[in-house]
Amino acid sequence: MLKRVLVPLDGSARAEQALPVAARLAQAEGGTVVLLRVVSIPNEFVAYFTLEPIATQSVINATLEEARAYLKNLTSSGSLQSVHTETEVLLGDAAATILSVADSHHIDLIVLCSHGYTGMMRWTMGSVAEKVSQLAPVPVLVLREDGPVPVPSLSQEGSPLRVLIPLDGSVRAQAAIIPAAQLIAALAAPAQGALHLTRAVVLPDETHPGQRERETIMQQTEQYLNALAEQLREGLLDSPIADLKLSITWSVTVDTDIAAGIIRVAEQGEDTERTGASGSSQVIAMATHGYSGLQRWLMGSITLRVLHATRLPLLIVRPPDMTDKSQQI
Repeated sequence: MLKRVLVPLDGSARAEQALPVAARLAQAEGGTVVLLRVVSIPNEFVAYFTLEPIATQSVINATLEEARAYLKNLTSSGSLQSVHTETEVLLGDAAATILSVADSHHIDLIVLCSHGYTGMMRWTMGSVAEKVSQLAPVPVLVLREDGPVPVPSLSQEGSPLRVLIPLDGSVRAQAAIIPAAQLIAALAAPAQGALHLTRAVVLPDETHPGQRERETIMQQTEQYLNALAEQLREGLLDSPIADLKLSITWSVTVDTDIAAGIIRVAEQGEDTERTGASGSSQVIAMATHGYSGLQRWLMGSITLRVLHATRLPLLIVRPPDMTDKSQQI
């Protein structure tokens, strides 16, 4: 369950776009939103500290106090008024501090915007979001500064909130399914959420004599997705998904580029009447690693490409066997 949600903030309105999402999750789960403001000192400011330590420390103290007041104000206004909150103001490197707080505060999910301010005592949200999503021991939901926010009031009327989960046939890629299901169920509550599985494939060129190979790939992919969807619906896997009462659909995504195909299906939808799926998705959920090889793809690199190109929120999940915090992607 997503009971404790961490929202890193840099003082910008852009970063605050994460607050309605975190508040919605906390309300649905009866959980807590942890607001974190990391004050980072630029290298050039450190050099000045050695020359004017008293004056520099005074500036730092004032900035820390300003950050505390800023977070306190947020907890009593807007979407957080009726939500249980905690606040933390720390001095240090933004990405490293976020990761440390996620671990020490027993965080279940990190929600942040991909862009924010830059400048003295502040940090570039885009680069921080990428570092955190690659190394966090918990799922990370990255929101785009110019993209939609996945809360019910902003979804299409009459359409369920849907999360698209691209798979490559590997167990690691499936690590995104449970966090994605929990996320969309909480965001959609009390309405029903929707989970859509897809596997992106690049088929041999039609002019290639391997038409039988094309048919075999499509058949195997359809069988895999259909079987997995049925297992999730019936609760046959060791997961809580069946209890979430989600609508579960699937489709095969065919494209000449894997990342482009994922984004196209997520943002535009596709005609998949035979499998019961239609329309666009409000969230994409991906694991950071999968296998490579025949009709499979290195999930980490594809995930980063999707992160950089899509307007939709992207939930990034590190598989359990990849959560060694000392390991770089």
